[in-house]
Amino acid sequence: MTADLILDDAPPAPVALLPGERIRRVARGGVSLCVREWGDAQAPAIVLLHGLRGYSGTWRPLAAALADRYRLIAFDARGRGESDWDEGRNYYTDAYLADLEAVVAEAGLDRFVLVGHSMGGTTAYAYAVRHPARLHALIVEDITAGSSVGGAGFERIVAEMKALPVRFADWAEARAYWRRLRPNVGEAAIEERLWESMTADPAGGVRWRYDAEGIAATRIAPDPARVIDLWPVIAAIRVPTLVIRGGRSDFCSLEAVRRLEAQNSHLAHASVDGASHYVHDDAPEAFRRLVEGFLAGVTVRAHEDHDDGQ
Repeated sequence: MTADLILDDAPPAPVALLPGERIRRVARGGVSLCVREWGDAQAPAIVLLHGLRGYSGTWRPLAAALADRYRLIAFDARGRGESDWDEGRNYYTDAYLADLEAVVAEAGLDRFVLVGHSMGGTTAYAYAVRHPARLHALIVEDITAGSSVGGAGFERIVAEMKALPVRFADWAEARAYWRRLRPNVGEAAIEERLWESMTADPAGGVRWRYDAEGIAATRIAPDPARVIDLWPVIAAIRVPTLVIRGGRSDFCSLEAVRRLEAQNSHLAHASVDGASHYVHDDAPEAFRRLVEGFLAGVTVRAHEDHDDGQ
């Protein structure tokens, strides 16, 4: 019991970087973004966007599996991880979209695959409509039209934001918080969240590494004029798109996914049994297999289009 208490009180160990992991910064609109990259810089590119309270390192397991074939690029969204906070609290899709465009330009990408989870999925949908010729394919994890404006998952996230503690007395209290919030993930995932999203404060407690108050404010009481309506956006997508949803997700409505799939032949979906809103965390192997299988099919279609002179 004593050993367990000591472990709970200890700060998290630094997350290990993958072999060959590269970190750089990209400036956009007065905000400096932390960008991570894995794989050969000459390989086909995949850009990865994390969720509302996520961080670029959340994609390391996928990068570890794909870096032998792809160039993978992820970045901490403004206000998160090692990226700058936005003093004006501009945490809306238009800002995230402009940041993505800046990272793509700095990386020199002509065409690539775009992957987005939750909030990152909204940005990915918007990018696909604005820049269809830039994408080989789009993969979106557990978000669809209506997810961010209503439903059980929306209400859960808003409630979590309203109840978000400003700080914690110690690392034990911070660990207990994450275990309550994410009971389905293992201890390694809890430790990663502690390292990536929290830091010790001068008073001996623990505070958020990300702009918790600013991000919460734009989720609890957003400007309605800046909240994107995904129904027409997803209906307008013209690139091969796979939606991967958790079979137990309270956020990504299967009914909405199927409705849009029936309207748009470019869309397909897969549900992962047992997974929640965090499919790549809950079922990393199943997530990886779906990504690899979808990309293999997209590659075949791309060659066929080229052979036909299209």
